[in-house]
Amino acid sequence: MYDVKNEQIILEHGSINKGIIAVASGKGGVGKSTVTVNLATALAKLDYKVGIIDADVRGFSVPRILGVTDKPKAVSESEIIPPEVKGIKVISMGSFVGENEAVIWRAPLLGGALEQFFKDVRWGELDYLLLDLPPGTGDMPLNIMQKVPHAQTLVVTTPQVTATKVAGRIGAMAEKMEHDVLGVVENMAYYKCQECGNKDYIFGENGGQNLADFMETELLGQLPLISEVRRRSDSGQPIVFDDPEADISKEFIKIAKKLAEKKGGFDENLKPLSLKK
Repeated sequence: MYDVKNEQIILEHGSINKGIIAVASGKGGVGKSTVTVNLATALAKLDYKVGIIDADVRGFSVPRILGVTDKPKAVSESEIIPPEVKGIKVISMGSFVGENEAVIWRAPLLGGALEQFFKDVRWGELDYLLLDLPPGTGDMPLNIMQKVPHAQTLVVTTPQVTATKVAGRIGAMAEKMEHDVLGVVENMAYYKCQECGNKDYIFGENGGQNLADFMETELLGQLPLISEVRRRSDSGQPIVFDDPEADISKEFIKIAKKLAEKKGGFDENLKPLSLKK
């Protein structure tokens, strides 16, 4: 789907300079897509060129959260200009079908969509490409780890045991596939009372740290449970862009800075992988 030259990913219609970040979760409902979009906006705030592939083909939500209203434009049968919002380029199945339409595809077609999103989209020169994966360890996450070995996984979880234990399977799959894990982001870590400032750990405490320890990786950040984030996501106004001085926006930017500090570039010797026996 791409080549690697001089530590750069070379696409059919563009390049990636620093990283491909696959945002994963063990189960749905942990805010993975909201984290993906706000991390993308935080990286853009730091003056990086960013793109998003909404790889959750059946359960796409990135267009709504980012506020995408334009449709992709076809230049030819093999070149698509993606919509762009606040400097972030994005491609999603939601750009081609209605928000309430079902996408009933089997695994081979899902892999074909992923390949088309890489090969046929005019990405231009990017620093980071974020992939919003479907939850779990199904076909699309497996395809990413097999076909895009230069991607690194970022795991999103909530603190409760039922979420962290399931998310641990992502780590087990990554280890089996010799796939790098960037770290863990704990979402909905706590609720902070706006009047008294007390923190209520509604879903439990230290779940993200426990998961990071289990996966032998870093806990990159803890994001509070805030209704304003949900409201802005529903209305297509990512809080990092809309209210950059909010505490949670600063936390997203702190996580983005940690990601940006990690060594960039791509290993030319790394090839697509297969499952270990």
